[in-house]
Amino acid sequence: MGLLAIRRQGIYFAMITLALAQLVYFAALRLGDYTGGEDGLQGVPRGKLFGLVELGNDRVLYYVVLAIAVAGFALIVRIVHSPFGQVLKAIKENEPRAISLGYDVGRYKLLAFVLSAALSGLAGATNVAVQGFETLTDVHWAMSGLVILMTLVGGMGTMSGPIVGAVLIVALENQLGDFGNFMAARTGIEWFATLGEAVSMVTGVIFVACVLLFRRGIVGEIAARFGARPVSAPASVSDAAAAEKPAVKTA
Repeated sequence: MGLLAIRRQGIYFAMITLALAQLVYFAALRLGDYTGGEDGLQGVPRGKLFGLVELGNDRVLYYVVLAIAVAGFALIVRIVHSPFGQVLKAIKENEPRAISLGYDVGRYKLLAFVLSAALSGLAGATNVAVQGFETLTDVHWAMSGLVILMTLVGGMGTMSGPIVGAVLIVALENQLGDFGNFMAARTGIEWFATLGEAVSMVTGVIFVACVLLFRRGIVGEIAARFGARPVSAPASVSDAAAAEKPAVKTA
């Protein structure tokens, strides 16, 4: 799938990616004998990690998931600051110049696509272990859009931005109804009690506000306001070339 998606850029890349996600959704829907169809996978046992760590205990599972999340974040930080990550930043900043320096841009994009898919699969596996079930909602294109929303709200191009965005959006989905009931009880306005049914509308309003008011996201705006440099600020193409120093063949 990555080989197909990396052939296009910008909005076309996003459209192809979402189309492939929807293709996987319908494949999972049709292959009901393996995926459970509309019911999904129910009653997935937690089992043991490597046959040693019992995941049936909630506290043990919490620390296992926490360790996986920290290890995944550490891996991302290491990749961003590696020569490979510097080349990816250079491609983002000026792809034609990166090509002129001798980099195989398509190969780097494909590797980034594969790494992203691997980390997404790891996140999905931990989600199944925690929830004990898996539904078709998690492979629908809307889930991809939700991840993009989390990134935009938190701050694209920053390390901690997507985490902040994810915490905000998930908290909004889970607590908006309780907040609406609290406001309705305090103010006597019954309209607040319907907020729990309008999570999508509120999320859409937040998305529009991010696009119009603070395009750099929460973390990006804070970094810009206080003069701090984001952890993953784009590097120059020359820095990437100095980091990896590819061999250039002369005719």
